Amino acid sequence: MQQELFQIALVVADYDEAIRFYTEKMRFTLVEDLVRSETKRWVVVAPPGSTGCRLLLAKAANDEQQSRVGNQTGGRVFLFLYTDDFWRDYHHLVAQQVEFVRGPLEEPYGTVGVFADLYGNLWDLIQPRVA
Repeated sequence: MQQELFQIALVVADYDEAIRFYTEKMRFTLVEDLVRSETKRWVVVAPPGSTGCRLLLAKAANDEQQSRVGNQTGGRVFLFLYTDDFWRDYHHLVAQQVEFVRGPLEEPYGTVGVFADLYGNLWDLIQPRVA
């Protein structure tokens, strides 16, 4: 038996501003942007070169969903982005005015920094230590 995590829904306030943030500031690839109805789109982004899990940018459709934008995990780090060059990506994100709230730090498992996306969701940027 084989399974893999394919996609994670990330609740966003606006499709277009989320696409701009993830494609311009984070350099993600826009995989899909399909209109499903007058109010709903199917928008998928993925890190450059990734063959793994992707993000479905899901626009909040009601007040309860809107209340979760930016805080889907109660303030914990929500998403973990591995990189092959921490300092390249760290300096790029800082130049794009992405806020790092912790780090960078050298940990036993690698180099890590915690940053906030455009809505305040916390991400770990990690370059794993090579064994």
